[in-house]
Amino acid sequence: MKRDLTFVSHGARCAAWHVPAGSDALAGPGGRPCVVMAHGFGGTRDSGLLNYAEGFAEAGIDAFVFDYRGFGDSDGTPRQDVSVRRQRQDYHAALVAARRLPGVDPDRVVLWGVSYAGGHALVVAAQDARVAAVVSLTPVTDGLASLAHVVRHAGVGRLLRLAGHGLRDAARALTARPPHHVPVVAEPGSLAMMGVPRAQEICASFAGPAFRNEVCARAALKVGLNRPTTFAGRLACPVLVQIGTEDRIAPAGAARRTARKAGRRGELREYPVDHLDVYAGPGQRRVLADQLDFLARVLDPARSPR
Repeated sequence: MKRDLTFVSHGARCAAWHVPAGSDALAGPGGRPCVVMAHGFGGTRDSGLLNYAEGFAEAGIDAFVFDYRGFGDSDGTPRQDVSVRRQRQDYHAALVAARRLPGVDPDRVVLWGVSYAGGHALVVAAQDARVAAVVSLTPVTDGLASLAHVVRHAGVGRLLRLAGHGLRDAARALTARPPHHVPVVAEPGSLAMMGVPRAQEICASFAGPAFRNEVCARAALKVGLNRPTTFAGRLACPVLVQIGTEDRIAPAGAARRTARKAGRRGELREYPVDHLDVYAGPGQRRVLADQLDFLARVLDPARSPR
C-alpha cells in the first residue's frame, strides 16, 4: 500500500509515494533496498509507474515515486516546464529523502528512470557515487541523436515547427506572459513533442488524472543540449539499459552506445517495443521481469561491495 509524503527540492514541496517492501527478502544489516523513481518527458507518478513500484515491493524492495516540481501534485512554477537542470535537482533531493526512510538501507538506493528520466538517472548516479545501481528504461541519452531521429521519422519540417513554437514560448517567458504549450504526445503528423501511432489509445491505458498532455514549448529548444551519454563513463555502479528496437522517440543506437560507455558495469537488454509500450501490458511485464532479475543480483545483501 502506497503512502503519501512530501520532500523539499530547492524550496518547493514535491509530492511522492512510498511503497514499502512486502517482505524482508533483500533486507541486510542496514535495512531494505529502495528504488527512487520518476517519469519521463512531461509524465506524472500516477501514469504507469506504480506497475513497476508494486513489482519491486513484492520482491522486497521499497519504492519512492515522485513528481517533479511543476508537475502532478508537486508545487513549483511555471507549471509543465520540462527543465533538465531542475528535474535532476529533484532527483538529488529525492535521493536524500529516500535514504531517510525508516527501514531503508541508505547505501542500497537505486535510481530508476524512463525516457528523459532514464537519462537523468545516469547523470545523477554519476554525480552521486553512493547510488547502488541504475535502471534506465527506453532512455533519451543523446539529444543530438534524438533530433536526428525525429528528422528521420517525421521530417525536418516537424522539427522546424517545434522550434518555432519554442521561440514563441521563450519570448513569452522573457516578457513575463503565461507559457505557450504544445502537446506531449499526438498522432504522427500532428504538432506534439512526440508523434506516436495510436497515441491517445495507448496513453489512456496508463495515464493517471494528474497527467496533462502539454508542456511549455520552450523545451523543444533544449533537446539537443541534453546529453547524458557524456556521463556514462563516470558511473561507479551497475547499470541496466533497456531499449525498444521499435522506439520512434528515443533512438536505440544512442542508448546502445551509452551502455557500451559504461563498460563492464553496463548491461543491455532489447525488446521489440515502441516508446509507450513499456507502461502496461506484455511489454511492461517483460521489462519488469528483467529489472527484478538485475536488482536481485546487484542488491543481494551477501554481494561483495563494488
